[in-house]
Amino acid sequence: MELHDVWFVLIAVLWTGYFFLEGFDFGIGVLTKLLARNRVEKRVLINTIGPVWDGNEVWLLSAGGATFAAFPEWYATLFSGFYLPLLLILVCLIIRGVAFEYRAKRPEENWQRNWEQAIFWSSLLPAFLWGVAFGNIVHGVKIDQNHEYVGNVADLLNPYALLGGLVTLTLFTFHGTVFAALKTVGDIRVRARALALKLGVVTAAVALAFLVWTQVDKGDGASLVALVIAVLALVGAIGAIRMGREGWSFALSGITIVAAVAMLFLTLFPNVMPSSLNPAWSLTVTNASSTPYTLKIMTWCAAIATPLVLLYQGWTYWVFRKRIGTRHIADAH
Repeated sequence: MELHDVWFVLIAVLWTGYFFLEGFDFGIGVLTKLLARNRVEKRVLINTIGPVWDGNEVWLLSAGGATFAAFPEWYATLFSGFYLPLLLILVCLIIRGVAFEYRAKRPEENWQRNWEQAIFWSSLLPAFLWGVAFGNIVHGVKIDQNHEYVGNVADLLNPYALLGGLVTLTLFTFHGTVFAALKTVGDIRVRARALALKLGVVTAAVALAFLVWTQVDKGDGASLVALVIAVLALVGAIGAIRMGREGWSFALSGITIVAAVAMLFLTLFPNVMPSSLNPAWSLTVTNASSTPYTLKIMTWCAAIATPLVLLYQGWTYWVFRKRIGTRHIADAH
């Protein structure tokens, strides 16, 4: 296997890790309106991800940085063609981080309500837009012979990509609901389990339609295996939450995300950004990659840094593994 193939796999792993971890982050943000009944319960939900949300975003920075270094042509075409949606995602992530930190800085009701609105919308929009972006990447976009994107924003809002956005939004929200059930106690835990059952059915229907469409359009034997794993894991997650096994349900919903993202990258390879105008103009792992020397240095750096990041994040989740409830929230909140 060539180094550019290795880095395609590594970038796929980084995006998978990001969607697995940030997925329930986004879901919790959406649940501040769907699940929480009052300000105290909103605080409970926010506290479930308080120690980890910023660490989860390291995976996004790593994925973006790795793409820039390993596949500069891919990075340039992607960020120039998808400039507006990616800028909107970036603005949402900035606002979301500020909202988490500033919401409880002042006691006024309007102050806290406004930041709660910001948390909701800055979680919902990226959860949807990431699906739209990856849907377009897999389905193909208007790239010319110079490897430049020549379409417009309207071209990105095609049925396949919009369905992809609905998949990530519903799947992340379901993932977050299961996480809320796993991390809380009391009435909010019971309601999270009930909501997860309803969301699971909707998610399964939307995800199945999108994955089957992907398989019919671009799939092969390997992607079919990933599709089957994703569907079975999602059904298992719904069954586990029905039986009150939140830990198993969360693991299975995570496997669903991993398998779904793996399927998208399997259908994409060896392209990194297919051209809908002419397949010969597509960006591939070969014509979009950096020099072998650059990839070799990056491989050594990744081999040293990645285990440290995994150890740190694993330790963080272990330290903050306890459940919380409304009784743990101080009266000031």
